[in-house]
Amino acid sequence: MNRYLIVGLMAASLCAGTALAQTTKAPAKPRTPESIECSKQADAKGLKGKERKKFRAKCKKDLLKAKQKA
Repeated sequence: MNRYLIVGLMAASLCAGTALAQTTKAPAKPRTPESIECSKQADAKGLKGKERKKFRAKCKKDLLKAKQKA
């Protein structure tokens, strides 16, 4: 009988921990037009992982510089 109680308590604590982790997430920031444009370009190039992240960072930086000059 004790085994079932222990297993039940363990399952309950796992579920509660998962629910708590989901509720404490920070709200997503709205995406900027520059971010969306750079994502489209990265998709077109088929970039993934670190290459995509590096490309998007440079792309957004370049677009923001161009926007400030205009």
